[in-house]
Parts: sequence; structure tokens; C-alpha cells
Amino acid sequence: MILAELDRSDEAIIAPRLLKCCGCNNWVQQMLKVRPFNTRAELEAKAAEIWFHLKPEDWLEAFSKHPKIGEKGKVSQWSAQEQSGMNSAAAQVAGRLAELNQVYFEKFGFIFIVCATGKNADEMLSLLEARLPNEPSDELRIAAAEQSKITILRLRKLLSE
Repeated sequence: MILAELDRSDEAIIAPRLLKCCGCNNWVQQMLKVRPFNTRAELEAKAAEIWFHLKPEDWLEAFSKHPKIGEKGKVSQWSAQEQSGMNSAAAQVAGRLAELNQVYFEKFGFIFIVCATGKNADEMLSLLEARLPNEPSDELRIAAAEQSKITILRLRKLLSE
């Protein structure tokens, strides 16, 4: 898809594609309203601006659309690519990630969100361990920042399809 298609195509065609980039319906609707995007840089800037002006409930909606780090089964192609660092994870690291994912969820009420692209399993585990002591309000903002990074990467993938 090229930027001109994103700018001019019918909302019914573009909305599901944007939803693949960020699983928040409010974000998608706001992105549709601010079209056209004259450049990729403008697209990315608007995506982040809209994201950070949403409510925590919107962030949680997007988080809920992600698989847990290391989760097997029904995951999107993009999620599988982003988490490819888990493919070579030692069983001990994968097990610890699964265990701490549950601890994280119980503490914060949402899954551990990290921009996993380019990170190996050990790095993701270290980040999870480092973020567990955070206060819930702080962790929500950190997770939202990670989601924004993921969204930008996915927008780039969308434009390269």
C-alpha cells in the first residue's frame, strides 16, 4: 500500500488495515478523520499524537489485542515477526517469561507490552523483570509508549505491503 492509497481509500477498506497496526478503535477513527497524510513522517507524527491523547481505556483496548510475549498458537504474522527473538529462547528463559507474564498481568491488569522487534528472549526477560517493580500508573505510561513504537513499526509495514 502506498501513502496515497491510505489517504484516499474508503474508510471501510482502510479501517481494518489501521486496526492491524493498533488494536484501538478510537485511534483508528481519529486517524481516519485526520487524513490525508502528506508524508510518512506526518503519518507517524499524527499516529503518535493521537495515541498519546487517548484515554487509558483506549490503551488497554490496544494492549488486549496483543499476544503475550512468547505465546504460541494463533498470533498474527506481524506479531510472530516482532517476537522472533523468542524462537531461539532457552527453555528456562521461555518458562521464566511465561511465569513473569502472569505475575505482571496480576499486578497491572494487562499483559506486558514491549516493542519486541530486534530483541532476543533474554533482553525481553530483563525488561520484564525491570518493569515489574513499577507503580501501576507509571507502568501504564511505559506500556503506552511501547505500544506507540509498535504502531509506528506496523504502519511502516502497512506501507510496504
